[in-house]
Amino acid sequence: MSTPKPGVLALEDGSVFRGLACGAARTITGECVFNTSMTGYQEILTDPSYCGQVITMTAPQIGNYGLSDEDNEAAAPRCSGLVVRELSPVVSNWRASCSVQDFLNKYGIPCLSEIDTRALTKKLRVAGAMNSCLSTLPLSDAEAVALARQARTMQGSDYVREVTCRAPYQWREDAPENHNAPYLPAGTTLGTHTAPATRYRVAAFDFGAKHSIYRKLVRHGFDVQVFPADAAAGLIREHAPDGLFLSNGPGDPAALPYIHKTVTELLAEYPIFGICLGHQMLTYALGGHTFKLKFGHRGGNLPVKNLETGKVSITAQNHGFATEPKSIEKGGGIVTEINLNDQTVEGLRHRELPIFSVQYHPEAAPGPNDADPLFVDFYTLISKRKAGKI
Repeated sequence: MSTPKPGVLALEDGSVFRGLACGAARTITGECVFNTSMTGYQEILTDPSYCGQVITMTAPQIGNYGLSDEDNEAAAPRCSGLVVRELSPVVSNWRASCSVQDFLNKYGIPCLSEIDTRALTKKLRVAGAMNSCLSTLPLSDAEAVALARQARTMQGSDYVREVTCRAPYQWREDAPENHNAPYLPAGTTLGTHTAPATRYRVAAFDFGAKHSIYRKLVRHGFDVQVFPADAAAGLIREHAPDGLFLSNGPGDPAALPYIHKTVTELLAEYPIFGICLGHQMLTYALGGHTFKLKFGHRGGNLPVKNLETGKVSITAQNHGFATEPKSIEKGGGIVTEINLNDQTVEGLRHRELPIFSVQYHPEAAPGPNDADPLFVDFYTLISKRKAGKI
């Protein structure tokens, strides 16, 4: 066994954390954030919304059940780096195809273990998410801090262009490249949900969508045509969808005027369901704006209250920006859900149009399934629109 080598994580405020180098031998920069999920590290690593970020896992041990090809949320991970307290030396799972270490090496992602992630997380909670430098190569503290201070800032950055698909395509669950379960025809029972017999065509904007989102749409009665983030309104109309889906994605929602424009053009034409960045794109389409959160919401245990029903759901989230609630009122927006930890906006709908969105991830990959009924709500909304009831 090779002798572990030292590595360094430096923050822009001058803080330095030393640990053991694992994963790829590289020096990278990115916004350092933390995720409070206890499980689901594979889905987190392969979530395109982490593009440009160094992920700190607050769970103390990562990697004990390895990784399985079927569970990837994208063709390749887009995060910049990973920080953990302990990387499990043992993989124990009959489905595992590789270890976290092998996965990180394969995709060129550096990682640090033996870091005091509790101290790091507390620092990020107090000071806020910060630019950082992570290196698994020989690098002095001063050099690492200097690189962290030169890093690209998340605010004002368009990372969507780096993760979106390059051309439209039809999502198929049985396509080998999707690493998915077999295609599920109408009438298939999925736990307590049965796939409806009538299927609707959905145009899904890929801002950095996770595969599980498309899986959930298909299993709830939709045929999904995926479009690049920069697809024009005219191209969407040519495909004559029954509804629009706006996906999650990375970066600053204010830095995407080309998406704001397209969504605004289509606002009154189709039922629309947006999640995460898609929720923020609807915010701008309604004339609103967003602001950067201090340290963001990232984890599978965040409580959200629906102001219209009083119901509280535990949700999976991954975002660093939030909607300014007053800003959407002139455009017909109504705040429907709030985060019970900080009262920020977690959901909205339009007063008259068949449009709604949530800031969290209802596909639950990883995370709780409390928000799964939102896919049923979207299907019902389109059904009513097709029947001329709205």
